[in-house]
Amino acid sequence: MVAVADDSRTAMTGGIGSYAAIGDSFTEGVGDPGPGGTYVGWADRFAVLLADRRPEHTFRYANLAVRGRLLDQIVEEQVPRAKELAPDLVSFCAGGNDIIRPGSDPDDVAERFERAVAELAGAVGTVLVTTGFDTRDVPVLRHLRGKIATYTAHVRAIADRYDCPVLDLWSLRSVQDRRAWDADRLHLSPEGHTRIALRAAQVLGLDVPADPDQPWPPVPVRGTLEVRRDDIQWAREYLVPWIGRRLRGESSGDHVAAKRPDLLPL
Repeated sequence: MVAVADDSRTAMTGGIGSYAAIGDSFTEGVGDPGPGGTYVGWADRFAVLLADRRPEHTFRYANLAVRGRLLDQIVEEQVPRAKELAPDLVSFCAGGNDIIRPGSDPDDVAERFERAVAELAGAVGTVLVTTGFDTRDVPVLRHLRGKIATYTAHVRAIADRYDCPVLDLWSLRSVQDRRAWDADRLHLSPEGHTRIALRAAQVLGLDVPADPDQPWPPVPVRGTLEVRRDDIQWAREYLVPWIGRRLRGESSGDHVAAKRPDLLPL
C-alpha cells in the first residue's frame, strides 16, 4: 500500500532478493568516487541497505546505468537487459538529460518514459521511479526549473497509473544545500548520494540509520567576492567544457560501459 505523504511501502522489502538500477550519471554514481576510477553512488549504497536485510550473499544487484545517456538510449540499451534479468526491483531514473537539452518537450519525454515504465512493469517485480531535483539553486539549470517541474508532475502521475513507488527528489530539502553537490554543480557529492540512498530505503519502508533530510551543520557566511571567484573558476573548469561537449555532439558516457551488468551477490 502506498502512503500518500511519503510514497513509502512498508511490506515490500522482505521480498526483495534482487535489484537492478537503470539510468544515467545520477544512477551510475558520478560525483561519488570509488576504487579504481569507478563510482559508488546512491544506487550502490541503496543496494547495500537492501542486502543488509537478507541472509549473507543471497541478495543480488546489477547497475546498468551509464553517464550521459538519453531516455531513448536507456530504453534501447538498459531496459531489455533489466527485463532479461527480471529482478524483484528496478529503479528507473531517466529523462533528465533530455529535459536539459534546448527545445525539448517534457510532455513528449514523459510519454516515452511511460511506455518504458509499462514495459518494465510487465516484466519485473516492482519499478521504483525517480522525479527530478528542484533546480532553483543550481546556476546552470535554474532557468529550466519549470520544465523539470512539469516532467516531475508527469512522473508522479505515471507512477500512480502503474502503482510504482516514487523516489521524490524534488521534495528532499537537504539536497538543496551546496554540500550535497559535487564541484561541477551537476552531480551529487558522496554525502548527497548517501542521502538519496537513505531516502530510497525509506520509500520502500526500511528503517534507516539516519534521516536523509536532517539539517546540515551551519557554515560561515561567504563574501560576494569569494562567491564570484568560485563561480568564475567553476565556469572555466566545468561549464565551458560541458557546453563544448554539447556543441560537438559528444557525451561523457561515450565508450563507457555499465559497471555491473549482471545480478551479482553483494
